[in-house]
Amino acid sequence: MKEYSSSEMLAKLISFDTTSWKSNLELIDFVTDYLNGHGVASQVFYNEEKTKANLLATIGPKEVPGIILSGHTDVVPVAEQNWSHDPFEMIEKDGRLYGRGTCDMKGFIACALAAVPVFVQANLAEPLHLAFSYDEETGCTGVMSLVEHVQAMRVRPRACIVGEPTSMRVVNSHKGISHRLTRVYGVESHSSTDMGINAVMYAAEMISFLGKVAHELTTRTPVIDGFDPPYTTVHVGRVKGGTAANITPSYCEFEWDIRPLPGGEAEEVQARFEAYIADHILPSMQGRAAADVKNKIGVETEILSNVPPLLPQTGSSAETLVLALANQNDIHVVSYGTEAGLFQATGGVPTVVCGPGSILQAHRPDEYIATTEMTACDDFLGRLLNVIRVQD
Repeated sequence: MKEYSSSEMLAKLISFDTTSWKSNLELIDFVTDYLNGHGVASQVFYNEEKTKANLLATIGPKEVPGIILSGHTDVVPVAEQNWSHDPFEMIEKDGRLYGRGTCDMKGFIACALAAVPVFVQANLAEPLHLAFSYDEETGCTGVMSLVEHVQAMRVRPRACIVGEPTSMRVVNSHKGISHRLTRVYGVESHSSTDMGINAVMYAAEMISFLGKVAHELTTRTPVIDGFDPPYTTVHVGRVKGGTAANITPSYCEFEWDIRPLPGGEAEEVQARFEAYIADHILPSMQGRAAADVKNKIGVETEILSNVPPLLPQTGSSAETLVLALANQNDIHVVSYGTEAGLFQATGGVPTVVCGPGSILQAHRPDEYIATTEMTACDDFLGRLLNVIRVQD
């Protein structure tokens, strides 16, 4: 079976357009065949439509705790971005590897896959699990079948390393993500009559309320130091409603998210939002509505995705291991969310985030990862091999 350097493997992975709204099966099939060629069997977990899949493969003994290397295979879109070259053809220039997903986060997956032959040939004392997911970029909505399988393992892994780009720094805590869609139902009328129930204006009141909550949260003292920004954020990113200036809009929707610090502030924000609607918005809407349309008006909020924060577990088996592998003493925190919180909270595995590349390059046109970052990750995995192999 062909062996790849990590850069060669990255070029292969970049050639698969795994934008989140597309299938990742070609990439998963390639990885499955590659692992089979090295004698490693894979378990594949499909979505309901059989258009996407997670993959889990284990190298080494299965009856002892081991290490998970976790990464997502999907990438963000390139539409309306000004790329200087084909984003799905990797280009090397001036010590940088350019292409969509090089940094976020196929670089880590490439290093892990390139190391497979060495791990297979070694006499491992504990297993190495490769866990690759889909739909991380749409709110970590695809990984759950994989996490639930890990949770059900008879011998649960002792550490999970999520290889998101941290410049190979060890991260033991990150914010959560709660992505929500609020729909407002009013009553249409000619704007001159002032007899309608204006869904857009009521949505504006709710958005204003969220803005006030967001400002209040900036004044709180953080429970955990190091986050930037050092507070829970509330953000409205999309608003849609109305058809014409002279028609009272009967419908409006807005998407918003909460990026909570580890703690319970996401639930607090939602509870305050619901109380504001119940105490102020709905009574006003009902008070203006005629009896025959009262059952048509209302407000509903749907949770589109809910990613838990990664909680710090100082001195955990994952933190201790990865600090040693990274040759570091310091722990860091980040404001973006990852699948690490799910492996920790649902999977029940001590988890940290550590991977090659800078988050500053993620999601941008001409995304890249430095070749020095790939080398650092290769060396990191080499040290991991020395930890989990049978010592002579």
